[in-house]
Amino acid sequence: MKNFINRRNFIRNGTLASFGLPAILGLSNLQAREKINSIPGSHNDVLKDTALEETTISELQEKMKNGTLSSKLITQWYLKRIEQIDKSGPSLNTIIEINPDAISIAEAMDAERKNGKVRSALHGIPVLIKDNINSGDKMMTTAGSLALVGNIASKDAFIIGLLREAGAVLLGKTNLSEFANFRSTHSTSGWSSRGGQTKCPYVLHRNPSGSSAGSGSAVSANLCVIAIGTETDGSVVSPSSVNGVVGIKPTVGLWSRSGIIPISSTQDTAGPMARTVTDAAILLSLLAGIDPNDSTTLNSKGKTQKDYSQFLDPNGLKGKRLGIEKSFLTGGNPDVVALLKKTIKLLKENGAIIVEVELMKMITPLNDSEFKVLQYEFKDGLNKYLSTANAKVKSLKEVIDFDDQNSEKAMPFFKQEILISSNEKGRLDSPEYKDALAKSTSAREIIDQMLKENKLDALCGTTNGLACCIDLANGDYDTGFTFSSPAALAGYPHITVPMGQIHHLPIGFSFAGAAYDEHELIKMAYAFEQASKERRPPEFIAEII
Repeated sequence: MKNFINRRNFIRNGTLASFGLPAILGLSNLQAREKINSIPGSHNDVLKDTALEETTISELQEKMKNGTLSSKLITQWYLKRIEQIDKSGPSLNTIIEINPDAISIAEAMDAERKNGKVRSALHGIPVLIKDNINSGDKMMTTAGSLALVGNIASKDAFIIGLLREAGAVLLGKTNLSEFANFRSTHSTSGWSSRGGQTKCPYVLHRNPSGSSAGSGSAVSANLCVIAIGTETDGSVVSPSSVNGVVGIKPTVGLWSRSGIIPISSTQDTAGPMARTVTDAAILLSLLAGIDPNDSTTLNSKGKTQKDYSQFLDPNGLKGKRLGIEKSFLTGGNPDVVALLKKTIKLLKENGAIIVEVELMKMITPLNDSEFKVLQYEFKDGLNKYLSTANAKVKSLKEVIDFDDQNSEKAMPFFKQEILISSNEKGRLDSPEYKDALAKSTSAREIIDQMLKENKLDALCGTTNGLACCIDLANGDYDTGFTFSSPAALAGYPHITVPMGQIHHLPIGFSFAGAAYDEHELIKMAYAFEQASKERRPPEFIAEII
């Protein structure tokens, strides 16, 4: 749901005290490339001169088109980088499972290209997906829970079916905050009992946020081209912000949720995570579609765009009225406030009109109702998912019992009080649930009215605070700013784009809008990205000292 972490051992190199720099752990991008190139294996002569850090979908397509690279070689490069960056070196621990069929998929896509067939912009492109999304292959789908180990889905989630149809190479699955961070009120983001702790690639003892921790960290560290995360409230945009990448939480119903381990039928959605707005827009386009098994997608009929990349306008901020959350301009970390004010200046220079608004004070009182809704819908949705899954547990109650019986491995740092309290809730026809749902979804009217009264094109603010430290003893702590809840409660779209770094830690700027307004938000997000150019690759710093 929202962001949290785990403590794993890390090796600290000596400090560069004479230069006043932080201690560095692991490998620079150049050193990582050298390590990757030294690995014995086929096509190594080609790989040794290959540099795919910060590459884009269009650049890879051009290389495959002109024969410089193949999908197989690209896939091999990422697999070797995962071996050196994720499993050793900085040991980010973003990947929970590698797809054993990745190379064969890439070879099949190469064969199709050779025969003149290119399915889409994703043809032959390696993609990572979060481990709460079904893949009908040899990989498990566990939401990071030991209780679900062995759950090999009978078929793809709807969006994964579309991903395969587009010709993408399913590279593997990413670690996450267990059960998308809906297990404990004292949890640590990026930790799961199956996958352990994922790290932030910028500063390794920092929390990568969550719950799409692995997807965000992997994209940032160049372990894939693009990835898919999921969000209920903040789980795409928060790790995107903390890991210095672009994240899009679509309108609920733009992408199907069938085949995804659920929290909330009201708020859940998957979404793209990428290093550029362009790549995120490409992925957003190809996975949108109406799914008979997800009735919410019926609401998207006639409201979606076939190709969201057509809205990539470098002048997209001109004349746009942006509602900036007023409370973010005064409270919290003063360095973050200063960066936001610098960003506002840049927005104005690029033609935006700034209007201060007070949205959070209207949304925050809805938080208790939101939590009740999530508890009811989590119990209902998880029980339905597990009843037909290939897992050894068939209900939320059985998950709780498994964790109790295997507490040393399943709950070494924090417990499962959210699972227990959710299991105590009743049916979805409960008056308590209906009342809470009406209150939480009133966020839609609040946002719609604010947009209309102020003639706004988007609501904006700092996506969240700086990454907190990994602390399994105490769990996550509040870092001040958070802008995920308004769009989450409403089920409305939200895009975050890197706006800078403070003490080597990235932070994002958010654009949120009305239902199915992704195309307008993409215009503004792209224009901001092109004007700011604040994406910086990580250097795997051990800690801030």
